[in-house]
Amino acid sequence: MTRVVMHGCNGHMGRVITDICAADADIQIVAGVDKFKGIDNSYPVYDSIAEVKEDFDAIIDFSNVAAIDGLLDYCVANKKPVILCTTGLTDDMLKHVDEACKSVPVLRSANMSLGINTLFDLCKKATQVFADAGFDIEIVEKHHNQKLDAPSGTALALADACNEALNNEYEYCYGRADRREKRPVKEIGISAVRGGNIVGEHEVIFAGLDEVITIKHTAYSKSVFAKGAVEAAKFIVGQPAGLYDMKKVISNK
Repeated sequence: MTRVVMHGCNGHMGRVITDICAADADIQIVAGVDKFKGIDNSYPVYDSIAEVKEDFDAIIDFSNVAAIDGLLDYCVANKKPVILCTTGLTDDMLKHVDEACKSVPVLRSANMSLGINTLFDLCKKATQVFADAGFDIEIVEKHHNQKLDAPSGTALALADACNEALNNEYEYCYGRADRREKRPVKEIGISAVRGGNIVGEHEVIFAGLDEVITIKHTAYSKSVFAKGAVEAAKFIVGQPAGLYDMKKVISNK
């Protein structure tokens, strides 16, 4: 059984992961970390990772960027692998991640969904076929009206997957309202929609002459991200130091 600490246990994703782990015989949350204590947990909850007394195998982090540097320092000092799910990391924090993974296993992904991470490879393969045939590539992402960043990190990661198959020769376009010209050939359009309580929808469109191919992923609840994080925690234990992503988890299944 994999024993984990849930870092950010009383946030929305922390609660979802707690429920998933409670129903999974192969993983157990032995302790949590959160400043907020207004939830009755089945495991002890501490203010900081340094206070955790229980023995554990890995950390799942869905917390806040303010806690990331301290968490990485703890992981390196105590040789603990971490699933890093918190988004919005600064360039300095990303450098910290690169340093930490020299000492411990760190798994970080733009999106923890197993479906989205499979979509990355599908888009790369599709691009290799359609781009040379003259197809244009457009990405449309939709999220709830409370999301702060646009486009989403996942949309950018999908664009990167396509562009990697194109030797990174294509430019990204985030809007065409300020220009009047034909669409350049070597361009990937990325559009963001915000409304209601849409959990997450990403659509990659390959538009050619007289035909359109669409690859789409829809998340109906945040549990898809939580399930990916749980599978990642099971995978990371016993791995050598290094930087991992969800592709490694999928290929291991």
